[in-house]
Amino acid sequence: MAIRHSSDPRDSVDPRALGDPRNHYPSDEQFYASDRPADPVLPEDRPRGGGPVTPLRHRGPWATAAFVVGIVLLVLVGIALFP
Repeated sequence: MAIRHSSDPRDSVDPRALGDPRNHYPSDEQFYASDRPADPVLPEDRPRGGGPVTPLRHRGPWATAAFVVGIVLLVLVGIALFP
Protein backbone atom coordinates (compact mmCIF):
# COMPACT_ATOMS: atom_id res chain seq x y z
CA MET A 1 0.00 0.00 0.00
CA ALA A 2 1.54 3.30 -1.09
CA ILE A 3 1.30 6.38 1.09
CA ARG A 4 0.45 9.50 -0.86
CA HIS A 5 1.93 12.77 0.33
CA SER A 6 0.44 15.99 -0.92
CA SER A 7 0.77 19.65 -0.03
CA ASP A 8 -2.86 20.31 -0.93
CA PRO A 9 -4.71 20.98 2.38
CA ARG A 10 -7.94 19.57 0.91
CA ASP A 11 -6.35 16.12 0.98
CA SER A 12 -6.40 16.17 4.77
CA VAL A 13 -10.09 17.12 4.97
CA ASP A 14 -12.78 14.50 5.32
CA PRO A 15 -14.38 14.17 1.86
CA ARG A 16 -17.84 14.49 3.43
CA ALA A 17 -16.92 18.01 4.60
CA LEU A 18 -15.52 19.39 1.33
CA GLY A 19 -18.64 21.50 0.78
CA ASP A 20 -18.27 23.18 4.18
CA PRO A 21 -17.19 26.85 3.76
CA ARG A 22 -14.89 26.52 6.78
CA ASN A 23 -12.69 24.23 4.70
CA HIS A 24 -11.88 26.91 2.13
CA TYR A 25 -8.13 27.43 1.88
CA PRO A 26 -6.92 30.51 -0.06
CA SER A 27 -3.98 30.23 -2.42
CA ASP A 28 -0.62 31.62 -1.34
CA GLU A 29 -1.15 34.73 -3.48
CA GLN A 30 -4.54 35.39 -1.91
CA PHE A 31 -3.27 34.76 1.61
CA TYR A 32 -0.25 37.05 1.39
CA ALA A 33 -2.06 39.77 -0.59
CA SER A 34 -4.71 40.18 2.10
CA ASP A 35 -2.61 42.42 4.37
CA ARG A 36 -0.47 44.25 1.82
CA PRO A 37 -1.16 47.82 0.75
CA ALA A 38 -2.14 48.54 -2.83
CA ASP A 39 1.26 50.16 -3.48
CA PRO A 40 3.79 48.06 -1.52
CA VAL A 41 6.85 50.12 -2.48
CA LEU A 42 8.08 52.04 0.55
CA PRO A 43 10.31 55.10 0.46
CA GLU A 44 13.88 54.42 1.42
CA ASP A 45 14.38 55.15 5.09
CA ARG A 46 18.17 55.55 4.85
CA PRO A 47 19.05 57.24 1.58
CA ARG A 48 22.39 56.29 0.12
CA GLY A 49 25.05 58.80 -0.73
CA GLY A 50 25.14 62.20 0.86
CA GLY A 51 27.75 64.81 1.53
CA PRO A 52 31.45 64.37 2.16
CA VAL A 53 32.27 62.17 5.11
CA THR A 54 35.32 62.69 7.31
CA PRO A 55 37.46 59.56 7.36
CA LEU A 56 37.52 57.54 10.57
CA ARG A 57 40.54 58.09 12.74
CA HIS A 58 41.81 54.96 14.43
CA ARG A 59 43.70 54.86 17.68
CA GLY A 60 47.39 54.20 17.43
CA PRO A 61 49.05 50.94 18.43
CA TRP A 62 50.21 52.45 21.74
CA ALA A 63 46.67 53.24 22.83
CA THR A 64 45.60 49.67 22.06
CA ALA A 65 48.60 48.21 23.89
CA ALA A 66 47.88 50.43 26.92
CA PHE A 67 44.26 49.23 26.94
CA VAL A 68 45.32 45.57 26.88
CA VAL A 69 47.92 46.13 29.62
CA GLY A 70 45.27 47.90 31.72
CA ILE A 71 42.89 44.95 31.43
CA VAL A 72 45.67 42.49 32.34
CA LEU A 73 46.60 44.61 35.38
CA LEU A 74 42.97 44.79 36.46
CA VAL A 75 42.72 41.00 36.35
CA LEU A 76 45.99 40.57 38.25
CA VAL A 77 44.95 43.05 40.95
CA GLY A 78 41.61 41.27 41.25
CA ILE A 79 43.38 37.94 41.74
CA ALA A 80 45.79 39.49 44.30
CA LEU A 81 42.97 41.06 46.34
CA PHE A 82 40.73 37.97 46.32
CA PRO A 83 43.05 34.93 46.49
